[in-house]
Amino acid sequence: MTKLRSIFATLKLLLVYTMLGPALGIVGIPYTLIVDDISWLYRSAMWVARAGVRAAGISVRHIGFENIPTGRASIFLCNHVSNLDPPILLPAIRLRCVVLLKRELMNIPILGTAMKLGGYIPIERGAVNVSRRESAQASVDAAGKALAAGLNILIFPEGTRSLDGRLANFKKGPFFLAQQTGAPIVPVAISGTEAMLPKGSVWIAPGVATVQMLPPIDPANFSSRDDLMAAVRAAIAGALPESMKPRSTT
Repeated sequence: MTKLRSIFATLKLLLVYTMLGPALGIVGIPYTLIVDDISWLYRSAMWVARAGVRAAGISVRHIGFENIPTGRASIFLCNHVSNLDPPILLPAIRLRCVVLLKRELMNIPILGTAMKLGGYIPIERGAVNVSRRESAQASVDAAGKALAAGLNILIFPEGTRSLDGRLANFKKGPFFLAQQTGAPIVPVAISGTEAMLPKGSVWIAPGVATVQMLPPIDPANFSSRDDLMAAVRAAIAGALPESMKPRSTT
């Protein structure tokens, strides 16, 4: 019965996204190009994202959303445990966000075009070389311009989904961005999705996802990037259930 429920939940989410997503893109992309304004397409995409999550039997518990700064673009840094995280997080934030994501996602038909129109920023992953360093710097520069334009940034600082649901080590790029721009960091802890759709799984288990916004952290209060990164990681770790906290290295 549990497996059957998961199959139905997954099929319902896919049905919503495959029916509404392409239709929205076919209408919304030309409209956006004509009016030169992504606002309607972005709001509609967030509605579709919420609709798919609800269709799958997932409810979202919001905590600490009063911590989101008003009148200032912020960098949201969240742990990453599931492919359900983006369609849950982005509508929950209720502010227009630009996402840093792996470049391959920009090649998805219709969705990739919509993400490019939305200013989403591709990043390279893999071995480090000169071209990738240049690409990384270009991504940071693009993110800085987005923040300067008043857009918020959502980044998963672990760089990929956690294999076991526990908080992994962070990449340094987001913290360089924060120090370079002075934008406040809002640490975000998401839990529940690690059990609904863990990495390697294809079936969604309906349940409750918790999204907790933690007090913003001002990068100006830290003398080094490492200290800033440690403070953000400690904040997120402290808000996660025991089973999701990073493993002790001692």
